[in-house]
Amino acid sequence: MAFTCGTSAQPPTVPEQTLKQAFQGHPGAFVLIDGASGETFLSDPAACTEKLAPCSTFKIWNSAIGLETGLVEDPDALFWKWDGEKRSIEGWNQDQTLRSAMTVSCVPAYQALARKIGTERMQKWIDTLDYGDRDISAGLEVFWLPKPPDRKTILITAEEQAQLVAKLATWKLPFSAKTQSVLADIMKVKSTDRGTLYGKTGTGAEGRGDNSIGWFVGYVESGGKTFAFACLLKGEGVMGKDARGATETILGSLELL
Repeated sequence: MAFTCGTSAQPPTVPEQTLKQAFQGHPGAFVLIDGASGETFLSDPAACTEKLAPCSTFKIWNSAIGLETGLVEDPDALFWKWDGEKRSIEGWNQDQTLRSAMTVSCVPAYQALARKIGTERMQKWIDTLDYGDRDISAGLEVFWLPKPPDRKTILITAEEQAQLVAKLATWKLPFSAKTQSVLADIMKVKSTDRGTLYGKTGTGAEGRGDNSIGWFVGYVESGGKTFAFACLLKGEGVMGKDARGATETILGSLELL
Protein backbone atom coordinates (compact mmCIF):
# COMPACT_ATOMS: atom_id res chain seq x y z
CA MET A 1 0.00 0.00 0.00
CA ALA A 2 1.43 3.33 -1.01
CA PHE A 3 -1.08 6.09 -0.44
CA THR A 4 -1.82 8.30 2.54
CA CYS A 5 -5.24 8.37 4.05
CA GLY A 6 -6.91 10.61 6.61
CA THR A 7 -4.41 12.14 8.99
CA SER A 8 -2.23 9.05 9.39
CA ALA A 9 1.48 9.74 9.17
CA GLN A 10 2.15 6.33 7.63
CA PRO A 11 0.52 4.98 4.47
CA PRO A 12 -2.18 2.56 5.72
CA THR A 13 -2.89 -0.88 4.36
CA VAL A 14 -6.11 -2.82 4.36
CA PRO A 15 -5.27 -5.61 6.80
CA GLU A 16 -5.82 -9.12 5.54
CA GLN A 17 -8.16 -9.75 8.45
CA THR A 18 -10.29 -6.75 7.43
CA LEU A 19 -10.55 -8.07 3.88
CA LYS A 20 -11.55 -11.50 5.17
CA GLN A 21 -14.19 -9.97 7.41
CA ALA A 22 -15.49 -7.79 4.58
CA PHE A 23 -15.59 -10.54 1.95
CA GLN A 24 -17.24 -13.05 4.34
CA GLY A 25 -15.68 -16.08 2.72
CA HIS A 26 -16.32 -15.04 -0.88
CA PRO A 27 -13.60 -14.62 -3.49
CA GLY A 28 -13.21 -10.93 -4.10
CA ALA A 29 -11.26 -7.93 -5.25
CA PHE A 30 -10.92 -4.46 -3.78
CA VAL A 31 -9.21 -1.47 -5.37
CA LEU A 32 -8.68 1.89 -3.67
CA ILE A 33 -7.16 4.89 -5.46
CA ASP A 34 -6.02 8.18 -3.95
CA GLY A 35 -7.66 10.76 -6.20
CA ALA A 36 -4.88 13.31 -5.68
CA SER A 37 -1.80 11.13 -6.16
CA GLY A 38 -3.19 8.19 -8.12
CA GLU A 39 -1.49 5.78 -5.73
CA THR A 40 -3.36 2.51 -5.70
CA PHE A 41 -4.07 -0.42 -3.41
CA LEU A 42 -4.97 -3.78 -4.96
CA SER A 43 -6.20 -6.49 -2.64
CA ASP A 44 -5.18 -9.20 -5.12
CA PRO A 45 -3.58 -8.19 -8.44
CA ALA A 46 -4.99 -11.22 -10.29
CA ALA A 47 -8.54 -10.72 -9.03
CA CYS A 48 -8.38 -6.96 -9.57
CA THR A 49 -7.45 -7.39 -13.23
CA GLU A 50 -10.01 -10.05 -14.13
CA LYS A 51 -12.30 -8.85 -16.92
CA LEU A 52 -16.00 -9.17 -16.13
CA ALA A 53 -19.30 -7.62 -17.16
CA PRO A 54 -19.98 -4.36 -15.27
CA CYS A 55 -23.67 -5.18 -14.69
CA SER A 56 -25.59 -2.20 -13.33
CA THR A 57 -22.49 -0.23 -12.38
CA PHE A 58 -22.66 0.89 -16.03
CA LYS A 59 -25.69 2.99 -15.05
CA ILE A 60 -23.20 5.59 -13.80
CA TRP A 61 -21.97 6.07 -17.36
CA ASN A 62 -25.32 5.58 -19.06
CA SER A 63 -26.60 8.41 -16.85
CA ALA A 64 -23.60 10.59 -17.63
CA ILE A 65 -23.95 10.11 -21.39
CA GLY A 66 -27.68 10.80 -21.22
CA LEU A 67 -27.03 14.02 -19.31
CA GLU A 68 -24.17 15.12 -21.54
CA THR A 69 -26.17 14.56 -24.73
CA GLY A 70 -29.15 16.50 -23.36
CA LEU A 71 -31.47 13.49 -23.37
CA VAL A 72 -31.86 13.91 -19.61
CA GLU A 73 -31.92 17.37 -18.05
CA ASP A 74 -33.55 17.19 -14.63
CA PRO A 75 -32.83 14.24 -12.29
CA ASP A 76 -36.26 14.64 -10.70
CA ALA A 77 -38.33 15.00 -13.88
CA LEU A 78 -40.10 12.07 -15.55
CA PHE A 79 -37.34 9.96 -17.05
CA TRP A 80 -39.18 6.81 -18.11
CA LYS A 81 -42.89 6.06 -18.27
CA TRP A 82 -43.71 2.56 -17.10
CA ASP A 83 -44.77 0.43 -20.06
CA GLY A 84 -47.28 -1.56 -18.00
CA GLU A 85 -45.27 -4.78 -18.10
CA LYS A 86 -45.19 -6.38 -14.66
CA ARG A 87 -41.62 -7.23 -13.66
CA SER A 88 -40.26 -9.21 -10.71
CA ILE A 89 -38.66 -6.16 -9.08
CA GLU A 90 -41.58 -4.13 -7.77
CA GLY A 91 -39.69 -0.84 -7.86
CA TRP A 92 -39.51 -1.09 -11.65
CA ASN A 93 -43.31 -1.21 -12.04
CA GLN A 94 -43.81 2.55 -11.96
CA ASP A 95 -42.75 5.73 -13.73
CA GLN A 96 -39.16 6.73 -13.03
CA THR A 97 -37.09 9.86 -12.64
CA LEU A 98 -33.35 9.54 -13.25
CA ARG A 99 -32.85 9.60 -9.48
CA SER A 100 -35.38 6.87 -8.76
CA ALA A 101 -34.20 4.76 -11.70
CA MET A 102 -30.66 4.89 -10.32
CA THR A 103 -31.87 4.09 -6.80
CA VAL A 104 -33.89 1.01 -7.81
CA SER A 105 -31.47 0.17 -10.65
CA CYS A 106 -34.31 0.06 -13.18
CA VAL A 107 -32.95 -1.86 -16.16
CA PRO A 108 -35.82 -1.17 -18.61
CA ALA A 109 -35.53 2.57 -17.98
CA TYR A 110 -31.82 2.53 -18.76
CA GLN A 111 -32.37 0.30 -21.78
CA ALA A 112 -34.75 2.96 -23.11
CA LEU A 113 -32.11 5.62 -22.50
CA ALA A 114 -29.48 3.55 -24.33
CA ARG A 115 -31.80 3.26 -27.34
CA LYS A 116 -32.21 7.05 -27.39
CA ILE A 117 -28.44 7.55 -27.19
CA GLY A 118 -28.01 5.24 -30.17
CA THR A 119 -25.18 2.98 -31.22
CA GLU A 120 -22.98 5.64 -32.82
CA ARG A 121 -23.08 8.07 -29.90
CA MET A 122 -22.77 5.27 -27.33
CA GLN A 123 -19.69 3.84 -29.05
CA LYS A 124 -18.15 7.30 -29.32
CA TRP A 125 -18.55 7.85 -25.58
CA ILE A 126 -17.33 4.36 -24.71
CA ASP A 127 -14.20 5.09 -26.76
CA THR A 128 -13.77 8.54 -25.20
CA LEU A 129 -14.00 7.06 -21.71
CA ASP A 130 -11.79 4.13 -22.71
CA TYR A 131 -14.34 1.94 -20.97
CA GLY A 132 -13.16 -1.63 -20.53
CA ASP A 133 -12.69 -3.50 -23.80
CA ARG A 134 -15.06 -1.02 -25.56
CA ASP A 135 -17.15 -3.86 -27.07
CA ILE A 136 -20.86 -3.01 -27.30
CA SER A 137 -21.54 -5.48 -30.12
CA ALA A 138 -24.01 -7.48 -28.01
CA GLY A 139 -26.52 -4.69 -28.57
CA LEU A 140 -27.51 -1.36 -27.07
CA GLU A 141 -29.99 -2.85 -24.61
CA VAL A 142 -27.80 -5.59 -23.19
CA PHE A 143 -24.08 -5.00 -23.72
CA TRP A 144 -23.45 -4.33 -20.01
CA LEU A 145 -25.66 -7.19 -18.77
CA PRO A 146 -24.05 -10.64 -18.47
CA LYS A 147 -25.86 -13.70 -19.69
CA PRO A 148 -23.17 -16.20 -20.65
CA PRO A 149 -22.80 -18.11 -22.88
CA ASP A 150 -25.51 -16.46 -24.96
CA ARG A 151 -23.63 -13.25 -25.72
CA LYS A 152 -20.33 -11.53 -25.19
CA THR A 153 -20.75 -8.41 -23.04
CA ILE A 154 -18.48 -5.44 -22.58
CA LEU A 155 -15.76 -6.43 -20.10
CA ILE A 156 -13.97 -4.35 -17.47
CA THR A 157 -11.71 -5.04 -14.51
CA ALA A 158 -12.07 -3.82 -10.94
CA GLU A 159 -8.89 -1.80 -11.40
CA GLU A 160 -10.27 -0.18 -14.56
CA GLN A 161 -13.57 0.57 -12.80
CA ALA A 162 -11.76 2.36 -9.97
CA GLN A 163 -9.45 4.23 -12.34
CA LEU A 164 -12.37 5.59 -14.33
CA VAL A 165 -14.30 6.66 -11.22
CA ALA A 166 -11.14 8.34 -9.92
CA LYS A 167 -11.10 10.46 -13.09
CA LEU A 168 -14.79 11.26 -12.61
CA ALA A 169 -14.37 12.24 -8.97
CA THR A 170 -11.42 14.52 -9.77
CA TRP A 171 -13.08 16.20 -12.77
CA LYS A 172 -10.71 14.69 -15.35
CA LEU A 173 -13.41 13.49 -17.75
CA PRO A 174 -14.99 15.59 -20.54
CA PHE A 175 -18.26 16.15 -18.73
CA SER A 176 -19.91 19.48 -18.05
CA ALA A 177 -20.19 20.92 -14.55
CA LYS A 178 -23.93 20.18 -14.67
CA THR A 179 -23.37 16.52 -15.53
CA GLN A 180 -20.80 16.20 -12.75
CA SER A 181 -23.13 17.82 -10.23
CA VAL A 182 -26.14 15.67 -11.14
CA LEU A 183 -24.07 12.47 -11.10
CA ALA A 184 -22.73 13.25 -7.63
CA ASP A 185 -26.27 14.00 -6.47
CA ILE A 186 -27.81 10.73 -7.69
CA MET A 187 -24.79 8.61 -6.70
CA LYS A 188 -24.73 9.81 -3.09
CA VAL A 189 -25.71 6.88 -0.88
CA LYS A 190 -24.46 7.65 2.63
CA SER A 191 -22.95 10.36 4.84
CA THR A 192 -21.31 10.02 8.23
CA ASP A 193 -19.25 12.29 10.47
CA ARG A 194 -16.16 10.96 8.70
CA GLY A 195 -17.15 11.10 5.05
CA THR A 196 -19.63 10.90 2.21
CA LEU A 197 -20.06 7.81 0.07
CA TYR A 198 -21.03 7.81 -3.62
CA GLY A 199 -21.52 4.68 -5.65
CA LYS A 200 -23.55 2.19 -7.65
CA THR A 201 -24.09 -1.51 -7.13
CA GLY A 202 -24.28 -4.16 -9.80
CA THR A 203 -25.47 -7.77 -9.74
CA GLY A 204 -25.19 -10.44 -12.38
CA ALA A 205 -24.33 -13.99 -13.36
CA GLU A 206 -20.92 -15.28 -14.33
CA GLY A 207 -22.13 -18.56 -15.77
CA ARG A 208 -22.24 -20.68 -12.59
CA GLY A 209 -25.71 -19.79 -11.38
CA ASP A 210 -27.67 -16.59 -10.88
CA ASN A 211 -26.39 -13.60 -8.94
CA SER A 212 -22.80 -14.76 -8.80
CA ILE A 213 -21.22 -11.31 -9.32
CA GLY A 214 -21.64 -8.43 -6.90
CA TRP A 215 -20.12 -5.01 -7.68
CA PHE A 216 -19.95 -1.74 -5.80
CA VAL A 217 -18.13 1.07 -7.59
CA GLY A 218 -17.76 4.70 -6.55
CA TYR A 219 -15.79 7.10 -4.40
CA VAL A 220 -15.63 8.50 -0.89
CA GLU A 221 -14.89 12.06 0.18
CA SER A 222 -13.29 12.27 3.61
CA GLY A 223 -11.10 14.77 5.41
CA GLY A 224 -10.63 16.89 2.30
CA LYS A 225 -9.50 13.88 0.26
CA THR A 226 -11.16 11.75 -2.39
CA PHE A 227 -10.65 8.01 -2.82
CA ALA A 228 -12.13 6.00 -5.67
CA PHE A 229 -12.88 2.31 -5.19
CA ALA A 230 -14.20 -0.80 -6.85
CA CYS A 231 -15.30 -3.87 -4.93
CA LEU A 232 -16.13 -7.19 -6.54
CA LEU A 233 -17.47 -10.28 -4.80
CA LYS A 234 -18.14 -13.63 -6.46
CA GLY A 235 -20.08 -16.73 -5.43
CA GLU A 236 -23.51 -18.29 -5.50
CA GLY A 237 -26.13 -15.83 -4.31
CA VAL A 238 -23.76 -12.85 -4.11
CA MET A 239 -25.31 -9.49 -4.96
CA GLY A 240 -24.26 -5.88 -5.30
CA LYS A 241 -25.54 -5.11 -1.81
CA ASP A 242 -22.96 -7.56 -0.46
CA ALA A 243 -20.17 -5.70 -2.27
CA ARG A 244 -21.46 -2.44 -0.84
CA GLY A 245 -21.44 -3.92 2.66
CA ALA A 246 -17.87 -5.14 2.16
CA THR A 247 -16.83 -1.69 0.95
CA GLU A 248 -18.36 0.05 3.95
CA THR A 249 -16.57 -2.36 6.27
CA ILE A 250 -13.23 -1.59 4.61
CA LEU A 251 -13.72 2.17 4.43
CA GLY A 252 -14.86 2.20 8.04
CA SER A 253 -11.71 0.37 9.07
CA LEU A 254 -9.66 3.07 7.32
CA GLU A 255 -11.69 5.78 9.11
CA LEU A 256 -12.84 7.20 5.78
CA LEU A 257 -16.52 6.54 6.51
